[in-house]
Amino acid sequence: MTDIRIVLIEDHDLTRLGLKAALQRVPGMTVVGEAANGARGLSLLETEHPDVAIVDIGLPDIDGIELVERLRQSQGSVDTPTRVLMLTMHDSEEAVMAAFAAGADSYCMKQTELDDLIVAVRETNEGNSWIDPAVASVVLRQVRKTPAGALAASNRTVSIEAIEPEFEQILESYPLTERELEILELIVGGCSNAEIAERSYITVGTVKTHVRSILNKLGVDDRTKAAVRALRSGLVT
Repeated sequence: MTDIRIVLIEDHDLTRLGLKAALQRVPGMTVVGEAANGARGLSLLETEHPDVAIVDIGLPDIDGIELVERLRQSQGSVDTPTRVLMLTMHDSEEAVMAAFAAGADSYCMKQTELDDLIVAVRETNEGNSWIDPAVASVVLRQVRKTPAGALAASNRTVSIEAIEPEFEQILESYPLTERELEILELIVGGCSNAEIAERSYITVGTVKTHVRSILNKLGVDDRTKAAVRALRSGLVT
């Protein structure tokens, strides 16, 4: 199996070097480049075309949000675009929602344990969204405060749609089970799979199975979108 090729874009030298050293020790991962600012990072992404870019939101020249926007514009309709894991210490609603809208695939707090970061990189590489529970809770707080339809108009906001008719039909034919509703409520509350397993007295594997079923029924591809739709549709409050 080919290693996951990673580029690190982080201005704090100790953090960047620490991440590089840690990820290089993980079987199946290779750090192919690193940059301490956004301009160098964009150039590196264009030349290396890594599988995953770990991008700090608070870069000194152009911030991580603008970097991701520029990357997405330059990639256009590339068949295998670089997937972006946004790394941040910010949990303010403004910063999180801007990152959410910029086009990053996953969102991870810098305080996250290394084991979780490794999982985040793998999930991101596989095309899944890994959302740090702390970040997800900020997104959901914003959704709860925002009138139905969309977030405040801006080129850095995301429209929050209602459940499409075909998925409404799926829910009518295959409604969420009582257990799935319980797990959905915990997802909305920002719980990780491990926390859900502990509270529900089931294994993490069983939680993942339920989460996949919930995502399929709601027609979404990550936990945060599932929670948003649950709130918008009234499945949970």
